[in-house]
Amino acid sequence: MRKKLDKSDAEWREQLTPEQYHVTREKGTEPPFSGDHQVSDEQGIYHCVCCGAALFENEHKFDSGCGWPSFDRPLGKETVEEHFDASHGMRRTEVVCSRCDAHLGHVFPDGPQQTTGLRYCINSVALSFHPGE
Repeated sequence: MRKKLDKSDAEWREQLTPEQYHVTREKGTEPPFSGDHQVSDEQGIYHCVCCGAALFENEHKFDSGCGWPSFDRPLGKETVEEHFDASHGMRRTEVVCSRCDAHLGHVFPDGPQQTTGLRYCINSVALSFHPGE
């Protein structure tokens, strides 16, 4: 288990843009098809925009057509945590960074069947891409 990063609300607000803060700290979502991280062949790792933890590998990204970056798995089991989410009248599984509890998005069981069958639907503003890692 990773050691949790503990910052005050004021520290997060100072570090993050208003949109990043809303998504990652207030469990918001960005509009579909508005994010920066489109499917590309460039290899690299996606990190948490809040704490810098490595979360997802570009190799496991796919075009789901949903409007948000989609991955079939996280980088490792310890990189993210999953929690039941009954907000907005839906029953979903929320995905958060295991280091800083940043809200990343949700995971659904409608991903590529030839791999994991999962679709980690992640807000692009919650991620920073590090090419070549």
